[in-house]
Amino acid sequence: MRARAPRDLAALPFAHRLQPFTGEIEHAGNYEWLHFDGSVLEDADGGSSLFSESAFSSATFDGGRYRRSRFDDVWLHNVRMVGTNLAETRWLDGECIGGVLAGVEIHGAEMYRTVFHQCKFDSVNLRATLLKDVVFVDCLLRDVDFGGATLTDVSFPGSTLDGARFDRATLTRVDLREAGALCIASGLEGMKGATISTTQLFDLAPALAQYVGLTVKDH
Repeated sequence: MRARAPRDLAALPFAHRLQPFTGEIEHAGNYEWLHFDGSVLEDADGGSSLFSESAFSSATFDGGRYRRSRFDDVWLHNVRMVGTNLAETRWLDGECIGGVLAGVEIHGAEMYRTVFHQCKFDSVNLRATLLKDVVFVDCLLRDVDFGGATLTDVSFPGSTLDGARFDRATLTRVDLREAGALCIASGLEGMKGATISTTQLFDLAPALAQYVGLTVKDH
């Protein structure tokens, strides 16, 4: 998947249909053609909900439970998520620009054709996720756990992976060559199927040597 340039709100094909969101998030709710503009969603129970052709501008997710919800064609700009539970959610044709995700649980989720632009991920749990045609553009991924995840046609242009974990992950056509920095905390065996650059290979050499049990001595 080739990352397109970030879109403005007005460029969304459903922008003319958007209505301001008022009220509260409810369990198993249906949220279509809504604009969450500056919304503060504090400890909401939005599990099993459907968010479709909706936009989030400068919204804050403070905690909250959205387990098994669906996010179809959703646009997020400058959204902040702290301690939010997005486990087993399903994302299709999503776009997140300038978001901050800290301590977010996304394990067991499915993401298809989703793009993250200039987002910051801090201690995000992506274990056992399925990511297909997903692009991380100019993102910071610090202490992100991809353990047991399945990544297919995923790329990281301009992104920094700092302390990423790939234990028991399955990678197919994962392109890391354009990543700005690549620091793998664990799971080198799970990176089979990824493509890296020669420079990145040299950067990973000490960890690879340790993984295969090589002792490197010059004298």
